[in-house]
Amino acid sequence: MVEINSRKAAIVGCGFVGSASAFALMESGLFSELVLIDADRNKAVGEALDISHALPFAKPMQLYAGDYSDISDAAIIIVTAGAGQKPGETRLDLVKKNVGIFKSVIPEITKYNKEGILLVVANPVDILTYTAAKLSGFPSNRVFGSGTVLDTARLKYLLGEHLGVDPRSVHAFIIGEHGDSEIAAWSSANVSGIPLNSFCEMRGHFNHNKAMHEIADGVKMSAYEIINKKGATYYGIAMSVRRICEAIVRDEKSILPVSSLQKGGYGIEGVALSMPVIVGKHGVEASVPIELNDKEQEDLKKSAETLKAVIKDILPD
Repeated sequence: MVEINSRKAAIVGCGFVGSASAFALMESGLFSELVLIDADRNKAVGEALDISHALPFAKPMQLYAGDYSDISDAAIIIVTAGAGQKPGETRLDLVKKNVGIFKSVIPEITKYNKEGILLVVANPVDILTYTAAKLSGFPSNRVFGSGTVLDTARLKYLLGEHLGVDPRSVHAFIIGEHGDSEIAAWSSANVSGIPLNSFCEMRGHFNHNKAMHEIADGVKMSAYEIINKKGATYYGIAMSVRRICEAIVRDEKSILPVSSLQKGGYGIEGVALSMPVIVGKHGVEASVPIELNDKEQEDLKKSAETLKAVIKDILPD
């Protein structure tokens, strides 16, 4: 058995998201070795060269283009491979194309590495996380997706802008699907321990329902707006990948809303979606139950059913 190198990661897929993630990880200093893999070998080589030229301004590391045999000792394999989301396309429109890609990529990964963590970033992330879990046979704690980590960051950013506070002081989650049926979990939201509505009133905001609707809609439409304006989103998700990798490499036990296989919480199972969990060196270490009102629980179950319907259609038993 190959010994896993906790300071080594691999990125499979060197498109906008993969290359931006590679750059963010290079800057982070988390890894001493990073291998880039792409169906277009020249693309991987070019990205590796370009990013490597920034190493004199960062921390020493090996950063190179490789193939699947190079990932045998990687602690984290980040899968960004997949077709991009085009203007007018929903994330779920991508399902058939990207499930097909995963059916070729995941077996190649597991041929060489059976002990690492699979971090799925390609969209639709919940369906592809479920697909990766089924195809890899890895324990469920070691297969999870970036989920709503970015959506949650967008929520914190917009709330911070609305309230005029540092978004790092905002504690709130987007849960469920990373996509159109996502839910803003307002019931558990607070600003440094102060209930959200109370803090809003301290800052002169009283029309809570209108503001919550506008902010949640702003989060949901963020990706579509960016795609319509510049063709793709990649910086935000790259920093989300970096944040998740930090929690793993440093064994931080951080609470993040990654997409993972559900095991009966809120009556949901047989699907991958995002709920807050503790993330550490073993991957998903425990779920974190948060307060949800009846409407939020109902919407979460609807989000799960939306995803299950797609799974049934695309990946029949």
